[in-house]
Amino acid sequence: MTEPLKRVLGAQVRDLRLARRLSQEGLAEELGVSTRYLAGIERGERNLTLDSVDALAEQLGVEAHALIVRR
Repeated sequence: MTEPLKRVLGAQVRDLRLARRLSQEGLAEELGVSTRYLAGIERGERNLTLDSVDALAEQLGVEAHALIVRR
């Protein structure tokens, strides 16, 4: 069975955030969301809109599809 897409996205967001040496607090502030909400995204607990995926990708400096590609 494949991993749920929201978990894939969460892991990608976490990996990219850490690679860019961003804190959850810093990225959450840039996105205009709470740290708790961003933590939920990273844990794969949140269903995001496509607009939210676009905003995350822009802040992390990647194309949106890079956040949902299974490795």
